[in-house]
Amino acid sequence: MNTKLLKIGTAIAITLASTAAFAVDEHRKIETVASFPDAMLTGVTVSANGRIFVNYPRWGDDVPFTVAEVVNGKAVAYPDASINKADPSNPGKSLISVQSVVVDAENRLWILDTAAPGFKPPLAGGPKMIAVDLETNKIVKTIVFPQDVILTSTYVNDVRFDLTQGGEGVAYITDSSLTGPGAIIVVDLATGTATRRLSGDKTTAADPEFTAEIDDQKLLNRPQGGKTSPVKIASDGIAISADGATLYFSPLSSRHLYSVPTASLRDATLPEDKLAAQVVDLGLKGASDGLESDNNGRVYGGDYEHHSIRMLENGKWSTIAQSKEIQWPDTLSVAADGYLYFTANQLNRQAGFHNGKDLRVKPYKLFRIKIDGGPVVLKKGQRS
Repeated sequence: MNTKLLKIGTAIAITLASTAAFAVDEHRKIETVASFPDAMLTGVTVSANGRIFVNYPRWGDDVPFTVAEVVNGKAVAYPDASINKADPSNPGKSLISVQSVVVDAENRLWILDTAAPGFKPPLAGGPKMIAVDLETNKIVKTIVFPQDVILTSTYVNDVRFDLTQGGEGVAYITDSSLTGPGAIIVVDLATGTATRRLSGDKTTAADPEFTAEIDDQKLLNRPQGGKTSPVKIASDGIAISADGATLYFSPLSSRHLYSVPTASLRDATLPEDKLAAQVVDLGLKGASDGLESDNNGRVYGGDYEHHSIRMLENGKWSTIAQSKEIQWPDTLSVAADGYLYFTANQLNRQAGFHNGKDLRVKPYKLFRIKIDGGPVVLKKGQRS
């Protein structure tokens, strides 16, 4: 095992390790929360009072609704069935293809709509965030992203919030493009103003040397009757520190974790080269889809190559759960009940990676594991 000291604001030690040699904490039990027999899901989030929300991007499965609440173990269209009916003629007013759902510190469910079904170019005026007040189950805010931050290749993926900044807070969003530049998109929730930061930077891009290997098979695009090609997906996972000062992110096609000061991301006068110089490579964490953090300063990541969940604590990574049931851990969400929730959706078993043969085995699962921590809370007058 190689070790190297890196600086993260105030100096802490990060242990670098081979992805095959991480220690496993045997004390974490995987619990099944819900099973989903129909469409493949990606996102999950849990409100302070225990309501669970999930989403289904429109990637090819039959998706009657793209956002749902889990009620008595079953997915029910949320906030209602009508808004879940995609209307390409009015993409700013309906849910086209949702990639993530996140409950913020003000008890609002934010819905992140790619408006890019099947990874096609996003519909003009469609990529957006919608906030639903969980007390009334009514939409209270819609932010349609400006056209200058949404490229034809943009795929908005995941989002984290800091409501202490600006008039109403800020959102940080990853652009996990498959064909264009990755980026962190910073959105002012009061004005809807958005900027692309680290757009095309090597830290938001797929690692050119990386090829995932799962169950002794390389993960490659293998379309039926088509040409095999590398899987190159840009910045995907995102998490924010308990004090809001640091944003963590990682490309899906990479094993590295990066961090950057959030104040620098928000500083529109800071040139891109100066911003890029402030990004820290925190070393190897395993290949992750989603990232998450808790109020005790830990960072969590899936390791889809090894069917596991990993945790960074006191500068060291450990594997806190590992099981063949964890077939592609996608989104991670820390809840107020002291559990880390995560979806396992078998993304790597889709037909496009296996010469047109769909190897997914239903149902898809929502799991949780007990952790000693709660969600990051960043709102005015209160921090984690």
